[in-house]
Amino acid sequence: MNTAGKVVISLVTGAATGAILGILYAPDKGSETRRKISQRTKDIRYNFQNKVGEVLEKAAEKIEHPISQNHGHKETAKAEV
Repeated sequence: MNTAGKVVISLVTGAATGAILGILYAPDKGSETRRKISQRTKDIRYNFQNKVGEVLEKAAEKIEHPISQNHGHKETAKAEV
């Protein structure tokens, strides 16, 4: 796993831990606390999926960019022959 992926996972883990601890120490009813934990978990999962998608898109661009450049040179070389 690359450095960017590790950073994203660390940030998400830290945010999740902080959110859950904050909710658990809040003076709310049990049902309200469970609802908040559920909602925060959904939010964190959604944000994590978005960040992973962004990292994968950037990685795909970096992989495809050199390939498309080489393909263009190949076509130019074929045309010259």
